[in-house]
Amino acid sequence: MKPYINKLLTVPLFLVLLSACRISKDIATPVPELPAAFRNAAADTSAPSVAELQIPSFFTDTTLLGLVNRALEHNYDMQLALKNIEAASALYRQVKWNYVPDLRLQVSAGSNRPSDNSLSGLSASSFLGTTHIEDFNASLGLSWEADIWGKIRNQKKSARAAYIQTQEVRNLVQTEIVSRVAQGYYNLMMLDAQLNVARRYRSLNDSTLRIIQLQYSSGQVTTLAVEQAEAQLLASEQLIPQLEQQVVLQENALSLLAGALPAATDRSVMPQDGPPSGLLATGVPSGMVARRPDVRMAELSLDIANARVGIAKANMYPSLSITAGGGVNAFKASNWFNIPASLFGTVAGSVVQPLLNRRLLHTQYKVAKIEREKSVLQFRQSVLYAVGEVSDALVKLEKLDQQYQVATRRVGTLRQATSHANLLFEGGLANYLEVITAQRSVLQSELEVAGLRRDQYLASVDLYRALGGGWK
Repeated sequence: MKPYINKLLTVPLFLVLLSACRISKDIATPVPELPAAFRNAAADTSAPSVAELQIPSFFTDTTLLGLVNRALEHNYDMQLALKNIEAASALYRQVKWNYVPDLRLQVSAGSNRPSDNSLSGLSASSFLGTTHIEDFNASLGLSWEADIWGKIRNQKKSARAAYIQTQEVRNLVQTEIVSRVAQGYYNLMMLDAQLNVARRYRSLNDSTLRIIQLQYSSGQVTTLAVEQAEAQLLASEQLIPQLEQQVVLQENALSLLAGALPAATDRSVMPQDGPPSGLLATGVPSGMVARRPDVRMAELSLDIANARVGIAKANMYPSLSITAGGGVNAFKASNWFNIPASLFGTVAGSVVQPLLNRRLLHTQYKVAKIEREKSVLQFRQSVLYAVGEVSDALVKLEKLDQQYQVATRRVGTLRQATSHANLLFEGGLANYLEVITAQRSVLQSELEVAGLRRDQYLASVDLYRALGGGWK
């Protein structure tokens, strides 16, 4: 009895030892080449990164924050990402059951009328005294494949990485939505500021035209002066509907981001200065790698690729399957559940080794290794692009601040020049062209200042997103 028990224990122990063997070695996530600090980083890298701030802490404008919250709740891309998470979660829960044997219940009843001249017909007539054969069967069938080479383990690993990857996709979608809403909001405030500038200078040009018309009536200027002033007024009037059109288009875009029908958007007034310099805090580059959803997705893709290499390798090795079945069987319904006479049982084990399709399996294994190597390259590329985006945002913030300072001084100078030109023109010491030129210059300069303020805020949003913020 003991030798028999020892034999029974030897087989499971052998299978456990085999399953512990790894037939495919995983490639560890490579250590990316990162700089000690980002290029153009003006702040101390030891300071916490701005990406650590949650969305309500980064966006202090309550109106903008409300738009962001509505977009995250109703945006269809976000809802699709959440559905993808649900699907991946269901697949991950399902793959855990791959370790469990397949158990099936089968109940069948049949009647067969063989030929009287056939062997079955003669046997039935001679031994059973009937011209037809009945068969009633009720059984449980069990089948189980031993995970010797870790194929099921790798399937579980792949499903888990895919599930986590869908969560990172959701984070990536959120960062994009937050970024696009903020960019649209700041662009809308810039358009409002430019529209106010255009309306103000339309009134100024209208006053200038009336003065020139009075001078024309008294013979002080020619009709050319009147025509030039009218053209200047029409140019400022043309700018107004252009800006109003862009305002409506931007409002519609924000409504669609929030999953709503096109409608007007509430907003604040464009700030007179750019974003505070505290938004330049970047932290260390390694923190950015750990936060960015796209980098995490690339890292998880390597985990999936490792698992697929293991699955492809396992398919080339023999598979051990164990099947068992048992139940009741009878030729007559009255004897169907006559226990124990109607009981039956079967047990079988099989080892299957691929032969003719081994070339195909080897090709699949080779392709899986190539895909894994591609995943490593894509991970390195995602890190490289992430560092580049942070550096781009930093240099934008730095140079836009310099441009904004110069532009504001230029506006102040041009405003003073316009005031002097008007006074000199009224006193007959300047001609109409000098007045029109001064007004045109200050108009363009104030429009540029509004655009630079917008660009500064857009760059701060780009830095927040590039550092991995916007999904908390």
